[in-house]
Amino acid sequence: MPAFNFRAFIFSLSSNLYCRRFHVHRFKPQIPLSGTHYSKLRFDDSQILECLSQQRLREARHMLDEMPNRGVLDRVVCWTSLLSKFSKNGFIDEARALFEIMPERNVVTYNAMLSGYVQCGRLSDACRFFEEMPERNVVSWTSLLCGLANAGRIGEARELFNVMPERNVVSWNSMLVGLIRSGQLEEARRVFNEMPVKSQVSWNVMIAGYAEHSRMEEARVLFDGMGDRNVVTWTSMISGYCRAGNVQEGYCLFQKMPERNVVSWTAMIGGFAWNGFYKEALLLFLEMKGNYDMKPNDETFISLAYACAGIGFPHLGMQFHAHLIINCWDYDDYDGRLFKSLIHMYSMFGFMDFAWYIFFRNSMSYNTQSCNSMINGYIRIGQLEKAQSLFDTIPVRDKISWTSMINGYFNVGQIAKACYLFNNMPDRDAVAWTVMVSGHVQNELFAEATYLFSEMRVKGVSPLNSTFSILLGAAGAMAYLDQGRQFHCLLMKTQFEFDLILQNSLISMYAKCGEIGDAYSIFSKMISRDLISWNSMIMGFSHHGLTSEALKVFEAMLTSGTHPNSVTFLGILSACSHAGLLNQGWELFDAMSDVFAIQPQLEHYVCMVNLLGRAGKVEEAEEFISKLPFEPDLTIWGALLGVCGFGMINTGVARRAAKRLLELDPLNAPAHVVLCNIHASIGQRAEEGQLRKEMGLKGVRKVPGCSWILLKGEPYVFLSGDRIHPQADEMLSLLFGTEDESR
Repeated sequence: MPAFNFRAFIFSLSSNLYCRRFHVHRFKPQIPLSGTHYSKLRFDDSQILECLSQQRLREARHMLDEMPNRGVLDRVVCWTSLLSKFSKNGFIDEARALFEIMPERNVVTYNAMLSGYVQCGRLSDACRFFEEMPERNVVSWTSLLCGLANAGRIGEARELFNVMPERNVVSWNSMLVGLIRSGQLEEARRVFNEMPVKSQVSWNVMIAGYAEHSRMEEARVLFDGMGDRNVVTWTSMISGYCRAGNVQEGYCLFQKMPERNVVSWTAMIGGFAWNGFYKEALLLFLEMKGNYDMKPNDETFISLAYACAGIGFPHLGMQFHAHLIINCWDYDDYDGRLFKSLIHMYSMFGFMDFAWYIFFRNSMSYNTQSCNSMINGYIRIGQLEKAQSLFDTIPVRDKISWTSMINGYFNVGQIAKACYLFNNMPDRDAVAWTVMVSGHVQNELFAEATYLFSEMRVKGVSPLNSTFSILLGAAGAMAYLDQGRQFHCLLMKTQFEFDLILQNSLISMYAKCGEIGDAYSIFSKMISRDLISWNSMIMGFSHHGLTSEALKVFEAMLTSGTHPNSVTFLGILSACSHAGLLNQGWELFDAMSDVFAIQPQLEHYVCMVNLLGRAGKVEEAEEFISKLPFEPDLTIWGALLGVCGFGMINTGVARRAAKRLLELDPLNAPAHVVLCNIHASIGQRAEEGQLRKEMGLKGVRKVPGCSWILLKGEPYVFLSGDRIHPQADEMLSLLFGTEDESR
């Protein structure tokens, strides 16, 4: 769908609705009250309010006297009701003026005035008024207690609570809520335990407090011990489990709920979405809409927008947005969070015209989060100029804004611009430093990455686990064992406990650097392993030709209940190929699809060609290729040509493989070289010479082999055919531990 069509569609659908929107301004007392949104005020009440706001107190008092007289008590009740009505609508000064001119008052009147001050947030006035009250009851004390607790003045609230002459369950609950909001869970639990009578609210408040702080074991104890649970109780537990990442337990409770409301459904949908279970979130929403007559709320839609973005189906996200527009739900976005989620969704899809339309339409209320979504969206589709332009114009740039731009420039290889931004970044945190380290590693600047890591520590910034993982990965890729060991030692000094990602990184690094024993030592000591752990160890053994060990790890993996993936089979088939285990390799290859429902990929077919070739079954390898479910490419024919030198040389197969390979890539150097070697090995010198002559005429040159050594932090590369290096003696001395005899 073209971008301009989308704008036209949105505009035509929403313009009429936007024309009806208006802003409600705060009421000014001088303007007549008729026609305002304070519909609860009668005409007489409005006249009194106008007199009070203009300080015409005598006239207001006369109007009070003229009100229907049905006895003193009825008059006090009527006046108190009017006072409450004024204060609830924000007219607290007018309510106080009314209080002053009231001929009679009772404790309810005083409590109404006190409650008005509390609700309007005027706690200083509330405290003074409380001290002046001639009579107080438990409602008076509890009202002020709630005000202090809600304002975070928990110390004063605690002092007031301690001197209360009488407490009811509302007083106890107010103290409980205040302590939980201030993060004092232990003190809140002590108050909860001391409560003489606990209401359903008391239990729910305490359970919600534990759940919000992800202390689900303690929350579960209370939940199991609670006799009368309601929908709030169940929803608090579900939200808590999802917040702690235990979505399975949250969904188990959700299924057991005796009754559900829109908040319950939204909590579970959000729990799925925020934990990456996007498909499950969308399916649950369809179940909610299909089986229950419930209208979703803003939180439901926000979760769904993130679920659509996460699952990566643009058309589904557009249908969802259209559904919002058709039902006019996008205009209920009072705090802008729904618009932010839609901007995020379209930015994740790379539909930046759509994202920009929503962003621009709400330009008066956009925030840093929306700007960051837009910047990341432009970076995602390679439009760094637009990302930079937005970055330069937004009024507030946070750490995410800076880090996103730095990462974007690294992704396209513009290292100088990335470093310039980093050097001008006002506040660099560990994430920004890690992005710099990762960016240099990504662009093969390992020495610079190591220097940045040192600078990071000098600046007093503690490296993240991901920082170490990136550096260990680089050390493994470059086979820098000494550097990798240094990182490992530093980890042992600074980290008391290694997480799974770090352990996997260490296994991979040691395996790639040739220290398979160290890799297996770390693997064997792991308390818990994930799929990456098993795959790293299988790949390590496979690359070192330790087929028996690789197969044992694979069997242990299956016994542990871990389901293998395509990478697992790539490692195990490679191991079988190295050892020539033809029958076992075939069994594993067949089991991929038949037992584990894993569709073989190109690399698995290459492994099978290598396996057959190493076993001397070159013709069977050619037949295997002829039956592939796709047209063989360069990789397949290259693999077949490569195995023609194993076992009995089959010249016919080699010629056919080379012919097909050169048809696809006429300048393919390895194909020419392998074919030359095959001709030479069977004595066909004339054919070899002719082929080498053709290579010269075509300008085909084989990329020379290379090796390297790290000396004093600097790599030295040796190419096949190089002259001897001037420092060869020193390097050999370093390698073999011998001294120069001339010394």
